[in-house]
Amino acid sequence: MTHATSGRSWPKVFSAWLHPSLPSVRDCLIDLGFSAASVGVGAVAWCGEPLALPAAVLFPALWAFAPGRFVAGLTALSYFLAASRGLPVGVSIFYTTDMGVALGFWFAASSLFVLVHTVLWTPQSGSHRPIRYAIAWILMSLPPFGITGWASPITAAGILFPGWGWWGLAATGAGLSMMTTRIWPIPTLLFGTAFALSAMTWSPPKTPEGWIGIDTEFHHGSSGEHAGYEQHLATIHLVQDAATAGHTRIVLPESAFGIWTPTTERFWEHALADLDVTVAGGAIVVTEAGYDNVMVKVSWKEARILYRERMPVPVSMWQPWSTGGASAQVFGNPTGRFAGTSIAPLICYEQLLVWPVLQSMEFEPDVIVATGNGWWTGDTNIVAIQKACAEAWASLFGLPLVMAFNT
Repeated sequence: MTHATSGRSWPKVFSAWLHPSLPSVRDCLIDLGFSAASVGVGAVAWCGEPLALPAAVLFPALWAFAPGRFVAGLTALSYFLAASRGLPVGVSIFYTTDMGVALGFWFAASSLFVLVHTVLWTPQSGSHRPIRYAIAWILMSLPPFGITGWASPITAAGILFPGWGWWGLAATGAGLSMMTTRIWPIPTLLFGTAFALSAMTWSPPKTPEGWIGIDTEFHHGSSGEHAGYEQHLATIHLVQDAATAGHTRIVLPESAFGIWTPTTERFWEHALADLDVTVAGGAIVVTEAGYDNVMVKVSWKEARILYRERMPVPVSMWQPWSTGGASAQVFGNPTGRFAGTSIAPLICYEQLLVWPVLQSMEFEPDVIVATGNGWWTGDTNIVAIQKACAEAWASLFGLPLVMAFNT
């Protein structure tokens, strides 16, 4: 007696279940091709050169036309790992740990990006793919997924459409969705044309007259250390030199002031007594629950906190599961007032994300101020990528930019 299921005998069904057909060599090569292409796109776009950012617009096409959901997830993983390739070295330096732990952290950091793109991938054509990709990049731009929303192709808007502001952002978003359709050659051509026109005249955003960002090479932050007396003196000398050169608004890197206390405040006010300058610098303010990573404004007249970081680095700084870490303001204080000017402050990790700068732009600031403390980045391109992102966003909205980094 023969038992059939969908025209197949039970022995054959059972055999097929025990011995599933293996993908052909051709299929394996295609899958590897998508992964390799994503690695190339991620590596080129996120090399730390602003003009390389538009290469990221190719990622949506690779994701959309992947031959299956697994390959789409592998494509997203390959792109993200290539874009964040400096992270393992940075983690190993920051935690003084072996590379095995650092690699685990690297893969863990990619999990939300891979999850979103794997779940939203679809084999259906038509309007399904562009809508789903739009949902993907929007999810990766906003909390909670956007907390690890690095390497977003939308960042290329500032290079493709400098000065276009929100219209440039919309044009880039629409183009990225079109890249997931059968007419992808058209947006590719349009993106290419926009890039060619922009590249011929593009230049880094200017620093406002009278402003200066001072880069330093201190190791504050390493092994729990903070700015000591000697470092404060060295930083004051840098500020005095900048003032002598005619600068009146001076920006120092993240953590330049160390732990901000009444003693530190009086020390700096006294140091600036004979200088007609206003200084903005990073500091830590200890709280009952942990600490705030802040930007402080100080002059000989007064000192006050002008910004509290919205998104500190997860795990290493922001630890919502315990006390003692940095607090996250998330959507708090998107702008600050510095020497009579409205600024959009971006501290370190915030420069890699999308929502902090876009939230700040809603309030029409006059200047973007980007600071960071990259003592832990070693010889990687992490700081270069941060600067490239800041330059791209400033270019998109046609704003001057002041940057100050400690490396």
